[in-house]
Amino acid sequence: MCKIKVCVTLIFSDGKPIPCNEGYFLLGDDSRDSYDSRYQGPIPFDHIHGRAWLRINACDTEGHADDLALLALPGVAGVLLPKAEDAERVRGVAAHLRPGVPLMPLVESALGVWNAREVAGADGVSRLAFGSIDFQLDTGIVGDREELLYARSRLVLASRVAGRLAPVDGVTTSLDDEVVLAADVAAARRLGFGGKLCIHPKQVATVNAGFRPPAAELEWARRVVAAARAAGDNAVRVDGKMVDKPVIERAQALLDAEGGG
Repeated sequence: MCKIKVCVTLIFSDGKPIPCNEGYFLLGDDSRDSYDSRYQGPIPFDHIHGRAWLRINACDTEGHADDLALLALPGVAGVLLPKAEDAERVRGVAAHLRPGVPLMPLVESALGVWNAREVAGADGVSRLAFGSIDFQLDTGIVGDREELLYARSRLVLASRVAGRLAPVDGVTTSLDDEVVLAADVAAARRLGFGGKLCIHPKQVATVNAGFRPPAAELEWARRVVAAARAAGDNAVRVDGKMVDKPVIERAQALLDAEGGG
């Protein structure tokens, strides 16, 4: 029976929580994340019953080989690979996973961002995640909005070109300011991210809500789809604007995601 610790890092994809028992089940000692006080000490891995995402040690760190030996266990629901920079190494980790278990490379360096297309395209990768804080440390960038626009956009484009799910944005370190968190979530969603890493359970509700389309956006989508259908799916005028096929498809996708299509 393996024993590992639970980290408070949470992840949400497209507005829906990945069921991982309120956190990543952490392997290795290289993480600087805080532990939730409710989960102090090790817990038995065989009690997880398939709900655990593992954050393993990076490929070039001590303990990585030992971590790989655990990836085929039935309790592993997915794996987060930090310091992902090289597609070949990512494929090497994926080779240890059971079929269907997703791998999420955490891109957190200049080299990782530069190689994002190859990393995203590696076999077994489900989507990328952005380690924004470590990326700033590696590059000397100060600021986490427009200063990181290029890096974030590169991950979004790389994911799309590779046919992967939209990437997951990095954490917001502000624990007590929901306005800041909500603004960060909105900015990530506008850029094309599909989720966001959290560093505390109190951030979950805001992140989850922020990746769902606002009511006004859904109402717009309903008007667009209704007008398009009435026009035989041809270009049509809605709210004073010309709406053609790409806009109609985006509106339909919004409704489909909310079950209202």
